[in-house]
Amino acid sequence: CTAFKLDNQQHQDKETADNLRRKIKYFFMNPCEKYKARGRKPWKLMLQIIKIAIITIQLVSFGLSNQMVVTFKEENLMTFKHLFLKDYVDGRGDSYAVYRQDEVYEHISYIVDKYSRLRNITVGNHAYEKKGDTYSPLSLCQEFYRNGSISPANETFDLDAQIETECLEIVPAFPMGSTTEDDLLNFVVHFKRLLNVKIKFTLKAINLQTVRNRELPNCYDFDVTITFNNQAHSGRMKVDLDNDVDINECRDWKVTGASPKNIYYPLLFDCLIIVTCITSLALCTRSVLNGIRLQFVNFCLVRQGKKVPWSDRLEFLNGWYILIIASDTLTIIGSILKIEIQTKILTSYDVCSIFLGTGTMLVWIGVIRYMGYFKKYNILILTLRAAFPNVVRFIGCAGIIYLGYCFCGWIVLGPYHEKFRTLNTVSECLFSLINGDDMYPTFKYMKQKSYLVWLFSRVYLYTFVSLFIYMILSLFITLITDTYDTIKQQQQEGSPVSELHCFMSECKDLPTSGRYRLEGESGSFTCCFPR
Repeated sequence: CTAFKLDNQQHQDKETADNLRRKIKYFFMNPCEKYKARGRKPWKLMLQIIKIAIITIQLVSFGLSNQMVVTFKEENLMTFKHLFLKDYVDGRGDSYAVYRQDEVYEHISYIVDKYSRLRNITVGNHAYEKKGDTYSPLSLCQEFYRNGSISPANETFDLDAQIETECLEIVPAFPMGSTTEDDLLNFVVHFKRLLNVKIKFTLKAINLQTVRNRELPNCYDFDVTITFNNQAHSGRMKVDLDNDVDINECRDWKVTGASPKNIYYPLLFDCLIIVTCITSLALCTRSVLNGIRLQFVNFCLVRQGKKVPWSDRLEFLNGWYILIIASDTLTIIGSILKIEIQTKILTSYDVCSIFLGTGTMLVWIGVIRYMGYFKKYNILILTLRAAFPNVVRFIGCAGIIYLGYCFCGWIVLGPYHEKFRTLNTVSECLFSLINGDDMYPTFKYMKQKSYLVWLFSRVYLYTFVSLFIYMILSLFITLITDTYDTIKQQQQEGSPVSELHCFMSECKDLPTSGRYRLEGESGSFTCCFPR
């Protein structure tokens, strides 16, 4: 009797283990195998295919709209430079500057005159900002040291470092009247103590080109700032024009030739995308929770008495589902922002583009998951996953050396080479050198004003190129190659690579065996899959 109970217990344990093997094996099947095993349609696969298509369409539509907004901003900035900067030529950039005192007064007078006659000279739909019944004035300010006596000939100076600001406001007149001219004549620039002169004004415009994209036009506020920078006191006063753009909903609008239904079609399409992403998010979250439950509730209980490696535990946490969940979350947020932009509640085009662009990128990366169902493509995915920990450690070590070169190049070569002026440009320059790009100009454009620094730059650049291209980059490629060879050998030998795979390999049931079906699932598909 005791022996019978013991045999019965062993039989139940074996049956429990076999059932668990089938559950785990079913969990790791691809959608087609799951369909053969239980007859369930691959809803997640079909949903992902549909989602990829509609999200890509949404991104292209928003990209065209965002491109028109950015183009409108850039073209207006270029327009303001040609309107208000005297003798401005495209491409001058940092070279636009004044060198004489009379040039400073001429440029200031020129800006005020063009601002006053804006209505008659601009070919765009620009207008002054209006508050109530009055126009917003142009602000002309200069910042200078409070007191100072500077004598370079005697090599002496007496300076009060406190900064004072002196401003003059000019209300636009049509044309510029004698009052404005008198104000400019009374405006005296303190060149010896001057830090900068700033001219600020606000202009308005309407972007009408969005109508053809079935969007209501936006109203723009351009806060223009023209700066005469004299902080270096080198005799060269740089002149720069910049603008801050604020996008608002127009107060009163009327569009003919486009029905309201056509305008609100994109809103309905965005709502469809939100519903699709929420459905995908729910299905993938359920699959992740099922994997966690299968790991802790079943697999770890059967393997009690043995320590389950973390590599086996992480097998149940499907990274592709995490990727899809992140993509759905970003797309939902981006779609909500897009709806608010189209309804003129928000104007955060850049924030919305980041969410939609990142979400779409993750969606397309997720396509690699389905390529992994084919043996020839799967080796790429397995190699990337296996090499990732070693790659992170390798990049951490190489990054320390890279940062050392960045700081050294910035502090030593920065004053003599434009590509080393800031840490950001230094990093970009060195990264280009690693990829073999822009190598000759980096060597050539080093100023030879200091022979010692020039000699140091040769040693610096030669050692960096030799170290990173011939050694570090080669070691990085070797790291990936060794992982690829290991994965390829394991696939050829067909040996299980972990305890989890060894545990599953004992289950020999095919997906078409019918043994993966749960009770109550013997519907119309049972006859198609004989036991």
